[in-house]
Amino acid sequence: MCAKRTKTTKKKIVSAAWRLFYEQGYDNTTVDDIIEESGTSKGSFYHYFEGKDALLSSLSFLFDEKYEELMPLLDPAMGSIDKLLYLNRELFGMIEDTVSLELLARLLSTQLVTRGERHLLDHNRVYYRVLREIILAGQQSGELRTDMTVNELSKLYALCERGLMYDWCICNGDYSLKSYSAAAMAMFLEQFRAK
Repeated sequence: MCAKRTKTTKKKIVSAAWRLFYEQGYDNTTVDDIIEESGTSKGSFYHYFEGKDALLSSLSFLFDEKYEELMPLLDPAMGSIDKLLYLNRELFGMIEDTVSLELLARLLSTQLVTRGERHLLDHNRVYYRVLREIILAGQQSGELRTDMTVNELSKLYALCERGLMYDWCICNGDYSLKSYSAAAMAMFLEQFRAK
C-alpha cells in the first residue's frame, strides 16, 4: 500500500509540473505552483526532487506513463512493426501537443551533461520493457529478424526515436514531429523485418 501511495504522489508531482511547464513556461513555474497544482506537500516534493531542475529528467516518466496507457489499447492481432509504429505515433503526438520544444531540448541537453542518472537510457523503464516484449513477440512469430538480439533491436529503435526528437529540437519544431516520424520510422523499421 505504501509503495503504491509513494508512486502515486510522485506521479502527481511530475504530471502537475509538466502541465504547468507547458502552460506557463518552465521559468515562470515555481515549486509552490507545482505543489499547489499536484495537491501534495512541500515535504513530499523535496522528498522526491531536490528542486525544479530535478524535474527535467522526469519527462521520461511521462513517456512511460503514455506507454502504460497505450498498451491495453493495442490490438493483439497487429504485427510487431505496426505496434511499434502506433506507439511511436501516439508518443510523438503527445510530445508535440503537451511538451514545449524548449523543455524537450533541456531534457536532451541535461542527459548529455549529467553525471547522475540518465533516465532516457534506463533499460528498466516501462519504455524499454514494452519495446523488448513487442520485439521478442515479433521474432517468435517470424515477423522480425533474429540475427540481432531483442536488446540490440530495442536499442536501435530507441536511438532512432531520440535522433528524431533531437532533430525536431534543433530545427525549432518547424515540422510536425508526429507526421515526419511516422514516415521515417516506417522506413527505418523495414530493416527490422525478417527477410
